[in-house]
Amino acid sequence: MSGAAERNGGPAPGAGRVAVAMSGGVDSSVAAALLVEQGYDVVGVHMKLNDLPDDQRQGKSCCSLDDSLDARQVCAKLGIPFYIVDFIEPFRRWVMDDFVATYAAGQTPNPCVMCNRHVKHAALMTKVREFGCEFLATGHYARIRQNPETRAHEILKPRDRRKDQTYFLFGTPAEELPYLLFPLADYEKPAAREIAEGLKFVTWNKPDSQEVCFVPKDYRDFLRAGRVEARPGAFVDRDGRELGTHGGVAFYTVGQRRGLGLSSDRPLYVIALDARENRVVLGREEELYATEMAVRDVNWLSGAEPPNPIEAVVKIRYADAGTPARVAPSSGGGAAVTFARPVRAITPGQSAVFYEGDLLLGGGWIEERAR
Repeated sequence: MSGAAERNGGPAPGAGRVAVAMSGGVDSSVAAALLVEQGYDVVGVHMKLNDLPDDQRQGKSCCSLDDSLDARQVCAKLGIPFYIVDFIEPFRRWVMDDFVATYAAGQTPNPCVMCNRHVKHAALMTKVREFGCEFLATGHYARIRQNPETRAHEILKPRDRRKDQTYFLFGTPAEELPYLLFPLADYEKPAAREIAEGLKFVTWNKPDSQEVCFVPKDYRDFLRAGRVEARPGAFVDRDGRELGTHGGVAFYTVGQRRGLGLSSDRPLYVIALDARENRVVLGREEELYATEMAVRDVNWLSGAEPPNPIEAVVKIRYADAGTPARVAPSSGGGAAVTFARPVRAITPGQSAVFYEGDLLLGGGWIEERAR
């Protein structure tokens, strides 16, 4: 193992006690190894997040018993303390219950953002301070720096753009940024695996965990397991004409084409969900496109809410490359976003994240799109 991740405004090597969130995967394992090499006083912390029955888990996820054992082995090899913290209750409240409620409301949730904001960077930050740790490190592919002009800490995209995880971090409280470390900022994923293999970590060749760690392959099975009432209703077109019967608003997402159970002489897509009227609105693919949307609960990471509209690149999902847009702050902590060109399948409940070049400006939750 050679070299060290650039700290970008973080503490000098060896300065302070650092807790590393150990998921049991290769990235957090290497993050811990890098910090040990740099001379920090490192503590490994694994979060127990749920106690679902085996038949409701993903096979290899960050919520499994195997992962906690793998994290323990890595910490033993590094010679650092290892703790397990029970976060079942906050994970259930902030992530699992929100997941169900959001689908039931006719929207599409983003559980990884909720987990990062309320569990990993809120509950965990509080807990590690009880261990005497000043800093919290994770295996996210992201970068922290201190702006030389404003002295404020900022999140930026990492070297490995294919693994960029800044999208999931927009909800991080700005006041916590000085205490976060992302040791993999300057590493690409293949290099991280090489480091883990060289150190003979059991995690070196583990596959990446699934995005939604606590549900089976089809989220609908999770919802149907006594969590959401399946209330059949009407498929309708934009003009309200009935086209058939759906199995419950919670079981559909904007942009969906397959699994509608309808015969039609043209492809039909879910273009909107109306939970109040229990209707699923269908239309042609061109009806999925829009240039405007409303965003609620915006978290401005790079400073105070701008007094005037700004130009930014806006991502509406993790895999989205982003689209230039005008972002105008609105009353109540929201924002009105106008895209430079039509964007496909703007989905209420998902995250809208704003960038200026590599800089993560902030983001919020998509509330609605304009027709």
